[in-house]
Amino acid sequence: MNLVPLPLVSQILYFAPMSKTYSYLALGDSYTIGEGVPVYENFPYQTVQRLRKAGYQLYAAEIVAKTGWTTDELQAGIDNSSFLNSYDVVSLLIGVNNQYRGRSIQEYTEQFESLLQQAIRFAGSQANHVFVVSIPDWGATPYATNSGRNAAIIAHEIDAFNAVNKSLAEKHAVHYIDITPGTRLAGNDPSLLAADQLHPSGKEYTLWAEKLASGMQKLMSK
Repeated sequence: MNLVPLPLVSQILYFAPMSKTYSYLALGDSYTIGEGVPVYENFPYQTVQRLRKAGYQLYAAEIVAKTGWTTDELQAGIDNSSFLNSYDVVSLLIGVNNQYRGRSIQEYTEQFESLLQQAIRFAGSQANHVFVVSIPDWGATPYATNSGRNAAIIAHEIDAFNAVNKSLAEKHAVHYIDITPGTRLAGNDPSLLAADQLHPSGKEYTLWAEKLASGMQKLMSK
């Protein structure tokens, strides 16, 4: 009895489909690059590593961010960068330097919304693939205290800026990750800060990465 082999097309059906490799673009400032900590401790890097350990394939995070950037400076950074046609996930965290420099809420509102709309376009116009991360409260840090800054005023202003980015996140139907409350614990927990006593430590960034990775995993599981 001669066995006739199955056609090649039928045989291919028995193989598992190739796994998708996801792309992630992180837009921001010092909090995105992880000022004061090794690159492997910033939150985009930790997010990717958490998802890889969970079995997902991701390219290294592509980061457009620089310490000190305001919303308009991030826009200039974007204008001078090259990008893929689209990304599976985009995160946006910007505004602390607007507050630090005394820039207006109105200016922030206009510029942040423009950046958010651009982030959505980077995500292939899929708003639910974009994550806005709230601005940390640097007023709770020893750096602010030692600089003679008023923590209550900073907290009030940070809350005002975050009210804007949260409202715009809701308006454009993107995800919102509120990390601000946790950053207000830094004054009583030195382990949450980098050596400069201003920026978050890798331990603090881990908490952010957990939240972002959880949200990203839900998208990737669909």
